[in-house]
Amino acid sequence: MTDKTDLRAISTLMGDALSQFSTLIQNEIDLAKAEIGEKAQHVGVASGFLFGAAVLVIPAIMMALFALSAALVEGGWSEPVAYLISALAAVVLAAIFALVGMQRLKPEKLKPSETLGQLERDKATVQGFVR
Repeated sequence: MTDKTDLRAISTLMGDALSQFSTLIQNEIDLAKAEIGEKAQHVGVASGFLFGAAVLVIPAIMMALFALSAALVEGGWSEPVAYLISALAAVVLAAIFALVGMQRLKPEKLKPSETLGQLERDKATVQGFVR
């Protein structure tokens, strides 16, 4: 038979546990905010590098394509075919640059995995506590 002091002790323990759980959830939310901010910064830096590369590489690619066209014309190709080959080379380079940029911005790299993992561990802990 339980008396009132035992019930108060149990209710106090449950209250303390819920308070600690609430603090834990708030800490996890703060961690998630920090991690998402870090990932946003990562996206900003990656975008800046992509933009900088695009700005700096455009003149170099244009000169290389003109040189390729001139070499093809000197080699006996007609001008339209030489320019077409140069344009196809530019498309291949653009595709490579786009793929590299997209690889750096994959959702897996931007997901707050540390926070999600910690939330899963916290969920398991609370479930174990409730049982």
